[in-house]
Amino acid sequence: MRYALVNPVWSFEGSTYFGCPEPHFPLELLSAREMLRAAGHEAMLIDAFMEKLTPTQVSARLAGFDEDFLVIPTAPSYLFWRCPQPELRVPQEWIKALNHHSTTVVIGPHGSVTPHATLRKTGADVALRGEPDQTLPHLATMPWEMVAGCCWRGERGAIHLSEGLGATDMSALPMLDYSDYPVERHSHLHHVFPGHGADHLKLGAEVEFARGCPYSCTFCNKTLFRNKFRERSLSVVLTEIDQLIARGVEYIYFIDEIFGVGKQVRTLLQEIAKRPLSIGFQTRIDLWNEETLEMLGKAHCVSFECGIESITEEGREEMNKNCRLSTDRIGDLLLYARKFIPWVQANLIKTTKDDPAAIQAWQNRLKANGVWVSEPVPMFPFPGSPEYVTTFGAQPDDEAWERAHSFYLNLFADKGYSDIQDQHPQSLAELECAS
Repeated sequence: MRYALVNPVWSFEGSTYFGCPEPHFPLELLSAREMLRAAGHEAMLIDAFMEKLTPTQVSARLAGFDEDFLVIPTAPSYLFWRCPQPELRVPQEWIKALNHHSTTVVIGPHGSVTPHATLRKTGADVALRGEPDQTLPHLATMPWEMVAGCCWRGERGAIHLSEGLGATDMSALPMLDYSDYPVERHSHLHHVFPGHGADHLKLGAEVEFARGCPYSCTFCNKTLFRNKFRERSLSVVLTEIDQLIARGVEYIYFIDEIFGVGKQVRTLLQEIAKRPLSIGFQTRIDLWNEETLEMLGKAHCVSFECGIESITEEGREEMNKNCRLSTDRIGDLLLYARKFIPWVQANLIKTTKDDPAAIQAWQNRLKANGVWVSEPVPMFPFPGSPEYVTTFGAQPDDEAWERAHSFYLNLFADKGYSDIQDQHPQSLAELECAS
């Protein structure tokens, strides 16, 4: 069977999306391609976002390939599946514009939590819930009711849903092949900021070392995809990194949900320290101590982003952070990290447990010593996260994205949005009907 894997050109005008708008490696498509090849299928990957291609140009590349399945994600990359744009405008537009007669498959966070609504909105034939790396090959070889997390249109438009969710065996994920991928176009250095010791870096990349997270924070939208913690083979990851270095990559951002968990992290850092490479990632400060923070400095870490969430133990407990450090210890470790890492960031979430004056005092201490601290912001209650159930008192239904989006807009109606968001976001209906 032939699979066409297409990453569309993403745009976020009028959206509440607060992820990075730059192109990133579509790791979910790259890893799926390896699994498809291993299963004996042909796979063509086209990254229209990285290459700035139009649907007409993509159709021209697909001409003659005659794919059986056309696969399109509903969010930009695995890096942002936990905080996707609520609207499905881009996949709607691309599925309509490509107008192929093959079986259209959508993968991503939207179909994982609201598969029926995702099929209805996009017009796709199949939505795969959960991680699609290993389930995509099964569409060609198994009855769909036996494919974990498969949702599909049957006769007369009836929609069927199989049991379970796709979950990838990370030990079976081989090195990703970049031999025919436009690595040199990826000049973006994710979460690296000018003037913080990394201005010499020119070419960036994203790599997945581990998937999932052993914690269960209420606000985190990872339950229905990339949930259980799993590490990849260290040798495979290092070979992948060396392949990227050979292509000129100088900076790698690890997209792991929580970098720093697992038995191989120390060895990975020791190996990176030997290479002409800088790194960045998201993590928890309570996974590190003075010794391991020094290791990060030796491994050329230039971007260290930590979810602190609350400056009180009560606030962190309310979010189920399971953090055993005191607030003072958290602050001390962040300041120690700044001795070795040019950019150290602490993120806060709005909670009733934190006094604004105490927040400001905590921020001032860290900022005065070079640690960037966010302003506390209300979190989007992403469908599929525990926060959604807490906010609305029920599991997500087909109107879950509309409900969460309207709630979020009302939170900010008189307060202004983040400086990385569109300041005049539209309703979900306006965004999706506009296509």
